[in-house]
Amino acid sequence: MMPAAWLTTSHFVMLGLQLCFVLAHSGGAALRPWAEKHMGARLYRILFAATSLPLAVVLIVYFFNHRYDGLQLWQIQDVTGMQGLVWVLSAISFLFLYPATFNLLEIAAIQKPSVYLYETGIIRITRHPQMVGQIIWCIAHTLWLGTTFTLVTSIGLVLHHLFGVWHGDRRLSYRYGEAFADVKQRTSIIPFVAVLDGRQSLKWQEFLRPAYLGVTLFVLLLWWSHPLLDQATSRVPL
Repeated sequence: MMPAAWLTTSHFVMLGLQLCFVLAHSGGAALRPWAEKHMGARLYRILFAATSLPLAVVLIVYFFNHRYDGLQLWQIQDVTGMQGLVWVLSAISFLFLYPATFNLLEIAAIQKPSVYLYETGIIRITRHPQMVGQIIWCIAHTLWLGTTFTLVTSIGLVLHHLFGVWHGDRRLSYRYGEAFADVKQRTSIIPFVAVLDGRQSLKWQEFLRPAYLGVTLFVLLLWWSHPLLDQATSRVPL
């Protein structure tokens, strides 16, 4: 039986690229204790970033160039307010994706990379902000684009981050033992659950940090440069 005409090769290429990223990123994270012991934290971070970041760039470029591939499941871009909703959801997703985990000095190995155990700021809302941010981003972009390629991409990304929830908790439990068990008891994976049931309380002053200002400026820059980014990626033969 011939495959459906809309099921383009790009669907499978994207899944393959995501699998490569998962193996490099999650596999590298699993090897961190061994690697830091044998080669030092800075060299490990440089090798980890040198593997993960190029793969992430390839994924982003490939997504931009093929986002309209496949079957158009719905078309709601002309619906009043839809563009604004997608941008708001995207901005919220970046607030979850980056401030809790993004230390540029550590990524560049200028500061010694470390593993942190904390429950302040956005961790009070959810113990896994990257997973929450990625799900919000996927909902926004799948809603906006409405193609099978975007849907397949989003399913792959969400599955990766759900695996990351289990993998991350496992690594922190192995590293910190009872201390992490206490953090798990006071936090939640689903946003605001620990706040609503009284295990956690929000302290808004913890959100007054340069990281959040940086993400806000990044979202504004992304909004302004989105057409330029689209043009730049279209020139890359992927």
